[in-house]
Amino acid sequence: QVQFVESGGGLVQPGGSLRLSCATSGIIFRIYGMGWYRQAPGKQRELVASITSSGDTNYADSVKGRFTISKDNAKSTVYLQMNSLKPEDTAVYYCIARQRDGAVVGLWGQGTQVTVSS
Repeated sequence: QVQFVESGGGLVQPGGSLRLSCATSGIIFRIYGMGWYRQAPGKQRELVASITSSGDTNYADSVKGRFTISKDNAKSTVYLQMNSLKPEDTAVYYCIARQRDGAVVGLWGQGTQVTVSS
């Protein structure tokens, strides 16, 4: 069974940093791309950052230069380093595996809440 378990969220002041982690199981991690998505209240889920199986990365314009996605194949874990956080980054963050065409693999996990507020 494919599982994604996100952690590392919390309450942080504007300008602060957080590092999210996503532990995966049930998939051959190294052959899939991974993506971090977020969903704010009343809004659709959006792709924030993605990384291919070969390590190529891509970011939404809203987070470019502030967020960094990385992965550890040995630990089957993907990370999202978030710096210079803004109140508009407040959302539930999810990770999931992605095929080359962007289709997601497996079911969404519980996500981790990130709240940016003073």
